[in-house]
Amino acid sequence: MRGLLVTLQVSVLVLLIGTVIGIGGGLSLLYGSLPLRWFVRVYVDTIRGIPLLVLIFAIFYGLPALGLKVSALMAAVMALSIFCGAHVSEVIRGGVDSIPKGQTDAGKAIGLTFRQRLRYVIFPQAVGRILPPWVNTAVELVKASSLVSLVSVVDLMLAIQQIVGRTRQTLLLYAVAALLYFIINYAISMLGQRLEKRFAYT
Repeated sequence: MRGLLVTLQVSVLVLLIGTVIGIGGGLSLLYGSLPLRWFVRVYVDTIRGIPLLVLIFAIFYGLPALGLKVSALMAAVMALSIFCGAHVSEVIRGGVDSIPKGQTDAGKAIGLTFRQRLRYVIFPQAVGRILPPWVNTAVELVKASSLVSLVSVVDLMLAIQQIVGRTRQTLLLYAVAALLYFIINYAISMLGQRLEKRFAYT
């Protein structure tokens, strides 16, 4: 149960941090200055092209080599958040960019500032289009959180492996792990469906 709690904590932290990064990244790709757009594009394309396990190891071993001491949990959260942020950036960019330009022009016509157009015109319409791919990303990140066990973070997967080593009940315990991951991701999917209905636009 302590391992399950760590998995939930890591997943929530990663999704929160990654979503904040993704919102900033997605808006930068659409509305940022040219150098900023280039920087974010390089970040997004590079991180999306690197296996997550390589990114985890790079941060876990790379930061101490540079003299920066971080715990295994912190390194894992940083790696997953950077990875999540890159994917969410594309989700945000696609969702916001899908809103017809006429909506932005209408906001300008009635005197709304850029922030007001985002808040009252663009984002309320984009949320319904952003949610489905965001939920998919959230589900994938929860499953990917099992990789933190490879840097000795005692999450659900490592806790199960430790118990398997003591009891030799491999099939039963891994079935329990699979069931727990399924329950978490099913709950995320159901919450996503409810939110999609709430923010659905015709």
